[in-house]
Amino acid sequence: MKFEAREDIEAPIDYVFSQISDFTALERSILRRGADVQRTTDKKPPEPGMAWDTAFDMRGKRRQMQLELTCYEPPALMRFTATSKSLDCDMEVELVALSRGRTRMSMVAELKPQNISARLMVQSLKLARTNVTKRFDLRMAGFAQDLENRYRRRA
Repeated sequence: MKFEAREDIEAPIDYVFSQISDFTALERSILRRGADVQRTTDKKPPEPGMAWDTAFDMRGKRRQMQLELTCYEPPALMRFTATSKSLDCDMEVELVALSRGRTRMSMVAELKPQNISARLMVQSLKLARTNVTKRFDLRMAGFAQDLENRYRRRA
């Protein structure tokens, strides 16, 4: 199952990439939302091979995943692979400069079930696709709005 979202952001591509690749700030944001995240490899500057152990609640169960940065190409592209015992997920965040002060951010996440219980979970997501897609789009729009607000305060 694949989720896609796209948002235009009133900020230069370099600023947007610096914000989405600020992994320390993103880790703090995830912790505030109730998930656990622990960086298992730390590379300065960020590069492929960085990894995190995560735990979060989804569909009434605590889920654990390992997340790895597989592609890091500033200022345009990052790819991640998330794996668990029952579900894999490939994620891609791509940035395109529309103008000097405007950036398009696209995010694609593809879920790949690895067993029967994960297939049932993904099937239930497919049945609720409209609501799930709407929530995904709203999260992406909220994140884009936060980036714009931070850029305006900075300028």
